Amino acid sequence: MRAHAHPSRLVILGHPVAQSLSPIFQNAALADAGFAQRYTALDVAPNALAGTLRLLATENVGGNVTMPHKQAVFLAADRTSALAARVGSVNTFWHEDGALVGHNTDVAGILATLRALCPTGVRDAQCTLLGAGGSAAAVFVALDELGCRNIRVWARTASRAELVAERVRVNISVFENVEEAVQGSGLVINATPIGMLDNAVPIAPALLPPHAVVFDLVYRPGTTPWVRHARSQGLRADDGLRMLIEQGAEAFRTWFSAEPSTDIMWRAIDAHAVT
Repeated sequence: MRAHAHPSRLVILGHPVAQSLSPIFQNAALADAGFAQRYTALDVAPNALAGTLRLLATENVGGNVTMPHKQAVFLAADRTSALAARVGSVNTFWHEDGALVGHNTDVAGILATLRALCPTGVRDAQCTLLGAGGSAAAVFVALDELGCRNIRVWARTASRAELVAERVRVNISVFENVEEAVQGSGLVINATPIGMLDNAVPIAPALLPPHAVVFDLVYRPGTTPWVRHARSQGLRADDGLRMLIEQGAEAFRTWFSAEPSTDIMWRAIDAHAVT
């Protein structure tokens, strides 16, 4: 899905949103590609979202959506891509003739990360997802696209996981015990906020199978505690930064029908990390 016309400018909508890295790498990519548009963070409280979207429509603004607005923008959109409809959330948007168009590029970010972590694929692997929150649907869709048919889920609310899987048409097995859920798994994905603000981990890497690959959707400067511990145990592991950049690259393609430089994006993030 592609925008029919370039947005006049770009924003990321969230609350809070000051910590977002998207303006850093998107502005670097825009400058490298020769586009005049600039990308800024826009902190929008939930009760101000509807009015903000109406204002952005008058200015033909596009952009991204982060917590806690992804589902709300999905519901507010006049049109959505088939992928956004399946996932049930919008993280990329633009306007066409005043109409709000919603798309989802989170799946593309997850796919890129999984392909980098698991170059031989996950078709025959047992995969375990920890958590059934807002990112679960995108993870399910990505795993389904990669041909994974053995998906386990550990979640505090089993019924929520089952509802999400049913909506996106993916079969899962739900476990109440996290250690049982990861037994024998070749891929373990953290979709909980554990480790976002402290040094907690969703499960000790020592309890994972020795062949397990770890993917933490959380990202932090210097990576997350779970990824650090997993790597210290000799496991292949990555955090959510690649997912963030790759979903941003796919969003860039939808806005401009042009290929951004992911190398430039990574360099901008690396430069920001040392400042």
